[in-house]
Amino acid sequence: MPAPKFPPFNLSFEKHDGVLGRVLEYQAVHRAQRPFLQWTGEGSAYSFAETNRIVNRIAHGLRQLGLKKGDIVIVMMPNSLEFIFTWFAANKLGAVEAPINTAYKGSFLEHQVNTAKAKIMVVADEFLDRVYASEERMPSLEAVVVWSRDGQTDADRMPFKRLRTVAFADVMSTDESNPNVDVDCRDLAAIVFTSGTTGPSKGVMMPHAQLYFFSEQNVQLVRLSEDDCYMTTFPLFHGNAQFLTVYPCLIVGARCVVYERFSASEWVDQLWSSGATVTNSLGVTQTFIHSQAPTERDKGHDLRCIFAVPTAWNILPAFKARFGVAEFAEVFGQTEISLPFMTPPGAERPAGSCGVLVDQWFDVRLVDPDTDEEVPVGDVGELLVRHKEPWTISIGYFGMPERTLDSTRNLWFHTGDGLRRDVDGWYYFVDRVNDALRRRGENISSFEVEAPIAEHPAVAECAVVAAPAEHEAGEDEVKACIVLNRGATLTPETLIAWCDERMPHFAVPRYVEFMDSLPKTPSEKIQKNMLRKDPLNERTWDRLRAGVKLRDEVARAQRRRD
Repeated sequence: MPAPKFPPFNLSFEKHDGVLGRVLEYQAVHRAQRPFLQWTGEGSAYSFAETNRIVNRIAHGLRQLGLKKGDIVIVMMPNSLEFIFTWFAANKLGAVEAPINTAYKGSFLEHQVNTAKAKIMVVADEFLDRVYASEERMPSLEAVVVWSRDGQTDADRMPFKRLRTVAFADVMSTDESNPNVDVDCRDLAAIVFTSGTTGPSKGVMMPHAQLYFFSEQNVQLVRLSEDDCYMTTFPLFHGNAQFLTVYPCLIVGARCVVYERFSASEWVDQLWSSGATVTNSLGVTQTFIHSQAPTERDKGHDLRCIFAVPTAWNILPAFKARFGVAEFAEVFGQTEISLPFMTPPGAERPAGSCGVLVDQWFDVRLVDPDTDEEVPVGDVGELLVRHKEPWTISIGYFGMPERTLDSTRNLWFHTGDGLRRDVDGWYYFVDRVNDALRRRGENISSFEVEAPIAEHPAVAECAVVAAPAEHEAGEDEVKACIVLNRGATLTPETLIAWCDERMPHFAVPRYVEFMDSLPKTPSEKIQKNMLRKDPLNERTWDRLRAGVKLRDEVARAQRRRD
């Protein structure tokens, strides 16, 4: 039976009004006292009018610091309502928000700040030492706005050599009026960094129209209305929380409840305390939730729909029965291309499918990645995408014109992901064609993991590949294949300690294998496909099995004890 089509839909706001600041100002008038943003399920929510006033105060303060239309502001903060207020304020000024993963440090942090050429950074004081350590290698940065959880910021605690520091509280102007900056839907709204493959991570340029459209797609997917409550536990520096949770709520006038982080053991209690009707599941989180001991609170909450990317099909019937959630919606998309495949409301998906083509807005092809020629139905091909309406996908990679041209060769966007289509029109994600990895919801560039490892004096060559994770969800573990310099010695434990100092915890390899040589082509290119064939063999060292803890893991364990 042919797959159902995704029903055509109209945008909630006219295209030229798909600008974040304009949508907020509209809701501040037409839904002024309705609840909008709430920190955890405790206390009261900020209304749309209150949110707009706070955002305006921050916008005026940032403007006094010198932020203007077209400038890029780095945001490096844990989940908090102030993160959202800062994002909104930057966009109201016509500035560009560039959120950075809070685990980043060293070369990871420096690359993104330098690529964006940002002058202003809003950062939590708990990450200030990383900015201090990299200050001299981030020459464009001029000022740091320091935020703290308790509001008691000592903005001068780090002896910066040249950076100006300002407390977040001191940025809060008393002016609650709208800044009245003319922002067009074609103007750049955000730079969201995503994994590189053969090079550093790339800054995806998202115009306001795409940011709005991406969010509108989620409104349609989960049938969001002003009577819903959307709960997120995922980091605001990722698109899932920003334009697949917060912004959809802004569009329809729903309440959005934000938690600091995902916790499988607290998830059910969060459903109850927030009153959530919709929430998202990423990667293995569905499996982690299901592995918790059953309780009498597993049912009786208000949750009606889970947006699952991907759906854990092996536990789906048991999950639905246990938690009483009937509707699971899935999609396939990327930051660059929005959501070309979505689940039609009420449709029965075949196991493993991510949805059907949203043909109102997109054209797609599945092709041989070497020739760009279409593959037969049923075969795996690289997904190529074209949009039917302008400004609904990314406009390229910031500061990387050559990467932009390469990704759009033959006038199609090349996703680097392998999918297949069945005869009925359902699409299935199969594998990554390119050299990126995905672990626990984090996209990881193999290049950016290899570079710090290669700096170790004992290492001659390094290749990083994906190894299979234990849980279903299309996720990976990071494996480093190492060739040592002649006569050099290096233990896996020493290598992990080296990595732990230089890269985010999620990118530190779990597996290490020392090899005499790496397989290569006649042109000396490393054949990573050969390394992936037998990733977990008797020569593979496992960090978890060896009991080696990363600093972040030790710190989290200490916080739980405290």
